[in-house]
Amino acid sequence: MRRVNATEHLIHTTKKNLAKYPDFDIRFYKFPSYLRRGAISAAIGSVSSYHSNYQRWMDKGKNGNPPKLTLERDLCPCFYRGDMFKGDLDSDEACIKVFVHNDWIWRPIRLKHTDMQFLRRYWTGVNCSAPVLERKRGKWSLRFTFTQTVKLSETPIEDQRILSVDLGLNTDAVCTIMEADGTILGRKFIDFPGDKDRLSHELNRLKKFQRMHGSHNSKSRWRRIRSLNEELSRKIGHAIADYAAGACCDAIVFEHLDMKGKIRGKSKRQKIHLWRKNGIQQVTETRAHRYGLHVYHVCARNTSRLAFDGSGYLVRDKNNHALSVFKNGKPYNCDLSASYNIGARYFVRELLKPLPETARSQIRANVPGAEHRTSCTYHTLLQTVEELRRLA
Repeated sequence: MRRVNATEHLIHTTKKNLAKYPDFDIRFYKFPSYLRRGAISAAIGSVSSYHSNYQRWMDKGKNGNPPKLTLERDLCPCFYRGDMFKGDLDSDEACIKVFVHNDWIWRPIRLKHTDMQFLRRYWTGVNCSAPVLERKRGKWSLRFTFTQTVKLSETPIEDQRILSVDLGLNTDAVCTIMEADGTILGRKFIDFPGDKDRLSHELNRLKKFQRMHGSHNSKSRWRRIRSLNEELSRKIGHAIADYAAGACCDAIVFEHLDMKGKIRGKSKRQKIHLWRKNGIQQVTETRAHRYGLHVYHVCARNTSRLAFDGSGYLVRDKNNHALSVFKNGKPYNCDLSASYNIGARYFVRELLKPLPETARSQIRANVPGAEHRTSCTYHTLLQTVEELRRLA
């Protein structure tokens, strides 16, 4: 606050700085004080971020290019309620204060009816902050932000019910409802083939366009592909969170997917690049928190390669990549087996965490799969539960 006040004294016309800033009030006639302070706060934040990044760059031995202070921030103002914005969710009309004809006046605007219906349906009774003006794809709009306080589940680990999710390319998501003792209560395959066919159709149209006209002037087609891909990720995330809430789960467990490095195979390279795995998890986390559910992540290594029954590595079917064969000859869905292992790794980690080191070492000695998280399977969870019951 002191920095804002000091900056205001520098730019505002007074007797001391009249000679230094003689035309501020002339150039910004009747400039609102709340809007001026918002611009000053944004500028102070940008400068502070630059100095901290520069100091971090100095401490790390000046590796790489030094950070730069960007003057063009492209920030839009916030329309503070009562001072620059008047309206509520019950009406499709509002008023904003704008600078017209050398004066700040109130101008009525009409909000999109479908957007207001969405806000009234899902965000009624939630704290709504002041709208922010933004420009996206050549159009101006108001962005509303809502704040909601939700109490997350506090169920003990022994009584928890989770939804383990394996995200994939062939099947969008494979979900398994699991309890701490390894009981499987439900399974679900979430897939949107129609949306994926539409996305594939747009990609084929893009390839044909690029073969005929080159890679230029294809921004609009890529924009449509990104929009379809984002909509698909929203549908998947909402379906996962809704299924977990309907099954009275306490948490949702994902793999920590880190796709760094070279992607092998030209046939699946584009699929992997368009796979919005992190976007799906973010959408799911936002919706799950509104339901009061936790979201956790486990190590993703070997969840699909190891069979859930503890028989070792499985062999993928060459004709159908979603199917696999265990070492004992048993055919099974690979993604479903991975979802069992994901839930098991979460419960093994949480069950062993509060134990003393002596009991933890004894269980790891009797259950070799619990020693390393990358070798933990659903069979490891069953063995760990038996050891815990024996020690109790």
